[in-house]
Amino acid sequence: MALELIDTHAHLDDEKFQADLPAVLERARAAGVRTVVTIATTGPSSAASLALAVAHPMLRATVGIQPNNAAEAKPTDWDDVVQLASRPEVVALGETGLDRHWDFTPFAQQEDYFARHLDLARQRGLPVVIHCREAEADVVRMLRADFDKHGPVRGIMHSFTGDLATMEAVVAMGLFISFAGMVTYKNAQDLRAVAALVPLDRLLVETDSPYLAPVPVRGKRNEPAFIAHTAECLASVWGLNAEALAAATTRNAAALFRM
Repeated sequence: MALELIDTHAHLDDEKFQADLPAVLERARAAGVRTVVTIATTGPSSAASLALAVAHPMLRATVGIQPNNAAEAKPTDWDDVVQLASRPEVVALGETGLDRHWDFTPFAQQEDYFARHLDLARQRGLPVVIHCREAEADVVRMLRADFDKHGPVRGIMHSFTGDLATMEAVVAMGLFISFAGMVTYKNAQDLRAVAALVPLDRLLVETDSPYLAPVPVRGKRNEPAFIAHTAECLASVWGLNAEALAAATTRNAAALFRM
């Protein structure tokens, strides 16, 4: 049985894909990738991601403003996100979230944009794609406030690198946990231990292309076809064959994104 995978997070509007995107998508199909969700980070990136999804049937898009880009956003950029969120090709909002590693955006402004995404997601019935870097306690705090007020949160902790307590807290609030290439790295034993404890019906895989290529292609430009390596690593962690792991994560992604 062939693998059937959904790459839940790739940045296909990145300039690194301008020259050969059709070939990238063909390699993805050959590797068993059914769908790729191309992720927005800015107002213009939201429009570009949507345009890609319109042009390529295997793609779906998100719209949103990433926390590290929020400081440079024009007021009209958020208006564009709100407008584009109603398009049928848009399956989620984001990526949004919080980041204490970089200081491109004041933290209060990051929190404001994260709250906007959470509110719009509930209005539109869409999941949120959450970026969290060195800000786990803050993300859990804001999600908890939203959960306590409105109930379960539909969303993804993307490219998860947090600890067991963070994973358990967000899963209890309704979120999914997505792993990228870092889970394959030699020094990621602790992350693999957390991955083994994620409920199978909350597990997702992604590439975060063009970043974070998995072993054995680490150091190369990442692309959706390489998601098979991450899925194989997670299958080993779970004691499953690759086809069963792929089927579970694809079923989860299809349900979350309603596609």
